[in-house]
Amino acid sequence: MFFRFMQKAKKILLFLFAAQLIYIILLKWVDPPITITQLASWIRGEGLKRDYVSFNDISVHAVLAVVASEDQLFPDHNGFDVKSIKKAMDTNAKKTKRLRGASTISQQVAKNVFLWQGRSWLRKGLEAYFTFMIEAVWGKRRILEVYLNVAEMGTGVFGIEAAAQKYFRKPAKSLTRTESAKIAASLPNPKKYTVNPASAYITKRYPWVMRQMDNLRDDPDIARLLKKPEKKE
Repeated sequence: MFFRFMQKAKKILLFLFAAQLIYIILLKWVDPPITITQLASWIRGEGLKRDYVSFNDISVHAVLAVVASEDQLFPDHNGFDVKSIKKAMDTNAKKTKRLRGASTISQQVAKNVFLWQGRSWLRKGLEAYFTFMIEAVWGKRRILEVYLNVAEMGTGVFGIEAAAQKYFRKPAKSLTRTESAKIAASLPNPKKYTVNPASAYITKRYPWVMRQMDNLRDDPDIARLLKKPEKKE
């Protein structure tokens, strides 16, 4: 009986592994149908505004702004910013009330697309696995494109297109440098920090984001990342 149970369990695990691997590969080209976070937002009655757009239909200012705000080493790391993780661990060991995060854009995509919100060791372990996989399968530009489409940018607002329409009544490809910086400035807590009209936190933070954008713009790795892929005829 135990042997038969183990055989069935092994088959189920192999099936689940194959299914998630196929799903990861598929998402290299296909947008995620829905995420757990989006579904939870809809169930809670917070709404679900989203409109996936391609990398070519996103303002270069918006792309640069989220990198400047969230993960300035994004083009260079393998999905994990080891120095920031160590710094966060040291800070959290001293302070118990406010926890410092160190998630890269890749880690945030892994969490937002495949997992649920939370701080359990199980979720963090799965996050590390999916981060490794999307770095290996998708590549940097696709990771960034998915991030800009699934990241929560307000209560019930997911992705840069929905955020651009809600806050500035325009498509994401038309966002200005300042507008992009304001949206990016909200990302640490988009439900708490209002983009437009700008909360006190956004008013204080978005000029810093703009300065970081200026610092990063001429970096060769950043420049390659910002370059729009040529459209296939």
